Amino acid sequence: MKKTILSAAIGAAVLGAASAASAATLDDVKAKGFVTCGVSGGIPGFSNPNDKGEWTGIDVDYCRGIAAAVFGDASKYKVVALSAKDRFPALQSGEIDVLTRNTTWTLSRDTSLGFNFRTVNYYDGQGFIVKKALNVKSALELSGAAVCVQQGTTTELNLADYFKANNLQYNPVVFEKEADATGAYDSGRCDVYTTDQSGLYAIRLKMKNPDENEVLPEVISKEPLGPAVRQGDDQWFDVVSWVHYAMVNAEEFGVNSKNVDEMKTNGSPDVKRLLGSEEGTKLGTDLGLTNEWAYNVVKLVGNYGEVFDRNVGPNTPLKIQRGLNALWTKGGLQYAPPAR
Repeated sequence: MKKTILSAAIGAAVLGAASAASAATLDDVKAKGFVTCGVSGGIPGFSNPNDKGEWTGIDVDYCRGIAAAVFGDASKYKVVALSAKDRFPALQSGEIDVLTRNTTWTLSRDTSLGFNFRTVNYYDGQGFIVKKALNVKSALELSGAAVCVQQGTTTELNLADYFKANNLQYNPVVFEKEADATGAYDSGRCDVYTTDQSGLYAIRLKMKNPDENEVLPEVISKEPLGPAVRQGDDQWFDVVSWVHYAMVNAEEFGVNSKNVDEMKTNGSPDVKRLLGSEEGTKLGTDLGLTNEWAYNVVKLVGNYGEVFDRNVGPNTPLKIQRGLNALWTKGGLQYAPPAR
């Protein structure tokens, strides 16, 4: 959720290595027998080890979904925990095959850093968390506050823009590492902490007294989060993108991990086409996969709603509502092209 700003010069320095690494990524992934995904070092609901040391979260499930699509086995993946600073060099250098770490899609990342984004698996926005004891109900009441923020991020820039636009004064308390920033807030060194709202809900769970903190209602930026791949490999770009689209289409069609076998046989033409059971379909082979690639994603990982609900939804400790992440048919922004 921290969005580190890397200069174009850094991107150019490693772009040559990225070009070599990005060619025929699908073939390389198949040859080594697993997909390598870059994730965060531990954000509950997105990518975080559980009590058994198993990685869980939306970003991990997307990695599992890619593995299911490529191998028909959602366990054939490896995650690499990356800081905000290290995530882009790791993708550029070929250390990872895809960055599923909560990363905001921006113009500069799409161009000067040599990456490709297409899908948004979580629509987010920057917000603020405060101690309830301050009795603050709006970010517009934060004039004069000390605000903890991670250094060198777009979060830091958005913070400055918001306070300037609203003629508010503030004292930035800046840290290089997220853990130091959140720790400083939790210990009372600052009044406010700011990052993407999804991160605020996750971070609150780790605080000494979670119930003493509340997330303010304001959302001050657009933070479309989604997977990124290196430029120059359209086939791999398509595979990663259509894993998300398969999850969204499956939810729209009412297909989930529990009824997918029945729907594969008795579903509508659209459903059968997606799941690879319609006679003559070759959507999978067009991607370089089997025709059951989407069936495997839904069967082994779930549709988009299942992934959202089990990781961050109302019945999880984060208790996040679907909001903008609801399907387009239910007032949200999640919308997928047709699989035909």
